[in-house]
Amino acid sequence: MGTLEFWVVLTVLGFTLQAQLLNSQNFTCSSNDLKALRDFVSAVESPIGGWDTDSSSNCCNWVGITCKSSSSLGLNDPLNSSRVVQVELGQRRLMGKLSESLGSLDQLRTLNLSHNFLRGSLPVLLLHLPRLEVLDFSNNDLSGFFPISINLASIQIFDISKNFFRGLVPVGICNNAAQLSSIDLALNYFSGNLPLGFGNCSSLENLSLDSNFLSGGLPEDLFQLPKLALLTLQDNLFSGQLSSSIGNLSNLVRLDISSNWFSGNIPDIFHSFRKLRDFSGQSNNFTGRIPMSMSNSRTITSLNLRNNSLDSPVDLNCSAMISLVSLNLGSNQFNELIPDNLPACPQLKSINLGRNNFTGQIPETFKNFQSLSYLSLSNCSIYNISAALGILQHCQNLTTLVLGDSFFNEVLPSNPSLQFKSLKALIIANCGLTGFVPQWLSGCGNLQLLDLSWNRLGGTIPAWFGSLQHLFYMDLSNNSFIGEIPKDLTGLQSLIFWNMSLEESSSGFVFHIRRSTSRGLQYNRIWTFPPTLDLSNNFLTGPIWPEFGNLKRLHVLDLKSNNLSGTIPSSLGDMTNIEKLDLSHNNLTGSIPPSLEKLSFMSKFSVAYNKLSGPIPTRGQFATFPNSSFEGNQGLCGEYAALCQTTDHFPREPAIKPQKKKVNIDGMAFGIGFGTAFILAFVISMFAVKKLIPKRRYPMPMKGILKNSVLD
Repeated sequence: MGTLEFWVVLTVLGFTLQAQLLNSQNFTCSSNDLKALRDFVSAVESPIGGWDTDSSSNCCNWVGITCKSSSSLGLNDPLNSSRVVQVELGQRRLMGKLSESLGSLDQLRTLNLSHNFLRGSLPVLLLHLPRLEVLDFSNNDLSGFFPISINLASIQIFDISKNFFRGLVPVGICNNAAQLSSIDLALNYFSGNLPLGFGNCSSLENLSLDSNFLSGGLPEDLFQLPKLALLTLQDNLFSGQLSSSIGNLSNLVRLDISSNWFSGNIPDIFHSFRKLRDFSGQSNNFTGRIPMSMSNSRTITSLNLRNNSLDSPVDLNCSAMISLVSLNLGSNQFNELIPDNLPACPQLKSINLGRNNFTGQIPETFKNFQSLSYLSLSNCSIYNISAALGILQHCQNLTTLVLGDSFFNEVLPSNPSLQFKSLKALIIANCGLTGFVPQWLSGCGNLQLLDLSWNRLGGTIPAWFGSLQHLFYMDLSNNSFIGEIPKDLTGLQSLIFWNMSLEESSSGFVFHIRRSTSRGLQYNRIWTFPPTLDLSNNFLTGPIWPEFGNLKRLHVLDLKSNNLSGTIPSSLGDMTNIEKLDLSHNNLTGSIPPSLEKLSFMSKFSVAYNKLSGPIPTRGQFATFPNSSFEGNQGLCGEYAALCQTTDHFPREPAIKPQKKKVNIDGMAFGIGFGTAFILAFVISMFAVKKLIPKRRYPMPMKGILKNSVLD
């Protein structure tokens, strides 16, 4: 066939197909379906774009509506009118309540109203549509007790996740639902024991019940689902021993039972899982050893047993575990030497062994650990940091190294031959290390995050820190540094332009940075750390450089408890993204610059215990700061101090203050300040990006909060 003939045939086929498609939509919408949709839109508080309900009687032309002719559906209709088979209105910002009129769309196959703002209860009629195959109400604000009566014989996908439903799990969904492949009830308020009935869902491949308040043990018929590939039960209150019958789920790919109350030994059934890639059992009460079948799994890529009571030995068969990429054994009771065979796991990149009782030194075999990118050995009883760094420098792909709360009272090595060219995050905090900031750190050109806090390091802060172009988080607090703050720090490029390209380097592990013996801050990934410069609690002297105003991307500047002198530069008002500014407990003089009033994101501010004088600013965020932010300055006057005698030299507009004065609750002021600064951004983001991220995390059981607050 020639080129011309080919294009002629293709054009004819295209027009034919187009005509058929148009024909399917040109039938008159049935009066029953038209009324149902009009009743639905009348209950919605905002107009639906593309719906002309006033003048158009053909609902099949409305956006999100798909129809088929009665004849194609096998219906006896003399008019051969069109019937609605799909309602696709996800992410349309719909507000209001659901009308039960949708329950009269008896030919409906797909009902997708996900990612909207619908509220109220779910009409029972919607759970009795005989031909409905897909029901998706996820990510709304629907609430109330979920109806017990369900009859969806044709249902295949059932998703009501991320709402506010409560009551018992509607296991009746499995009655006469032979084609049901996916059930997602996650992130609701379902409670009570998991009832029998899931065993009737013989075609089920995905069951997500996570983030509810379900309790008790798991029913045995749950383990009779031959096609189940994904089972997520995390963040509930399930308890008791994990049944060995779970091994019957031989097609599982992902199993997550984390953050529950399961106890006893983990059953040795992992040889039955032929496809399992991801197992998470963290934050339970498991005891005993890692099962042998788990230690020999050829399919597992991610193994997370963090925060249990497992004990030694860690006996992984790396010659068998050829797929293992991520290993998280943090916060257990392992008390042996660090396993020296881990480098033999060919794909292993991320290891967390923190908060255990591992002893001894880092094995020499780690010199050959070329796949390693993340390593946490914090809160262990290991020693010889000099040898440890000498070994780990050979790990050419190491990007994150967490060694906090270990190597107590040793000397931070200054060996200039140490090289960590790939390192992006280094945490050696709360170790009581002595010595000085080592020169070899200047060669870490990719460093983004550095925490050396809570040690006993001395000397001056090196000026070359300013040449680390990617550094955006530096915590040198609670040491013994002396001298002036290097002016070079005001030239940190990442805090001026924020031109970094951050990559995942923590494999979902958690960084914990010790701030004191009783408190820690937790961040999930590098980019969730706020851009920070923390030099507090040292012996620094000299001025606060006006050039700090250049750091427009800085969120936290903490210089408290030093011996800084001079005035507060007015240029600090140019740090437009600052959220916390703490200059307290120094020897600063002069007045508080009025330019700071324009820092609209600043929610925490303190200049307490200096030698400041003059009026306290009253506009902007200063209307929310507590008395404690200004105390200890005898020369200050105004709202939180003595009345100013004159304002001739300090022209001010009337303070924007609440009627009750001198609010002394720091937490209340912090919350008000934060809300004032972010309320506009919050309202906009709700409508603009609400569905681009998980909508919310619901309150977890107290057990989960407490158990996940430990330091790794």
